[in-house]
Amino acid sequence: MSALSPARGVLARYVATRLAQALLVLWAAYTLSFLVLYALPSDPVALLAGGDATDISPEQLDALRQRYGLDQPLWVQYLLHLRGILSGDLGASISTGRPVVEVIGEAIPPTAQLAGLALIVAVLLGAGIAIAATLTRSHRLSAFLLALPPLGVAVPSFWLGLVLIQWFSFQIPLFPAMGDKGFTALVLPAITLAVPTSAAIAQLLSKSLTTALGEPYIDTAWAKGAGRVRVHLGHALRNAALPALTVTGLVVGQLLSGTVVTETVFSRPGIGRVTALAVQQQDVPVVQGIVLFAAAVFVLTTLAVDLLYPLLDPRIVLSSASPRRVRRRPADATAPAPLETAAL
Repeated sequence: MSALSPARGVLARYVATRLAQALLVLWAAYTLSFLVLYALPSDPVALLAGGDATDISPEQLDALRQRYGLDQPLWVQYLLHLRGILSGDLGASISTGRPVVEVIGEAIPPTAQLAGLALIVAVLLGAGIAIAATLTRSHRLSAFLLALPPLGVAVPSFWLGLVLIQWFSFQIPLFPAMGDKGFTALVLPAITLAVPTSAAIAQLLSKSLTTALGEPYIDTAWAKGAGRVRVHLGHALRNAALPALTVTGLVVGQLLSGTVVTETVFSRPGIGRVTALAVQQQDVPVVQGIVLFAAAVFVLTTLAVDLLYPLLDPRIVLSSASPRRVRRRPADATAPAPLETAAL
């Protein structure tokens, strides 16, 4: 029990630090979005009333501003909105009058379906390219596969979506060009959304695999008679996947941001369409609610990865919670062995 207590204390401090950082990110996202949106020169109430609002009296405009709290000083609006968020109230949409929670709640399911399928496609495609590029004996094939990720990052998503629609909806009518009816309507949007993400995964994983294949424990695996596929998938991939795991939060954030373009191109309902419409109408409560939702997804994903990482490599907790202890090790101390060493 005495040996476990310090380890539990280190783990508790590690979790508390990550939770504090997560809350700080959420607060920063809310504050920045609030300042940026309220710094815009246009008036959301005037937009709601119809452009310059020439057909409505100033008294009616003032009543609308008072209804949505836009007549208060900026700092008062900030505190009132922050208090509402802490109590679970994101306010009401200026353009529709509906609760923001309801608007976002209706948009989440179709976006979650699209982002979930895109994440699966991105992981399979990115990991497949990285593994094939490092596993093949052909230098030309390896160079070709490693050239695909930069191309995938450079291709604009809207252009890729239009090309897929032209090919597989008009010339070869396999999938619908728009809408959200059935699984087939998800295929082209998911591929469009997955390509940039898979390119990032392939770039990182291929570099990690190349580095892992040069480690001493790989030579040990070869010496013990392990085959080429077993060395790659059973030994090198386990350690190479750890750095790729750390960018999961960024990958999820990239998928969420990509839904704005993808859902617009394919005329799908979801968070992306709601975001584009809210920004166009300067619907401040809806935009802030979406920013907080995206930040919460990013924070929760990153937090889950941070809490999972020590289970895969316990040295992470020690180095994060007690960096001085790590730096004060004797110069001749043996470095911790890679994860694969214990399995050999």
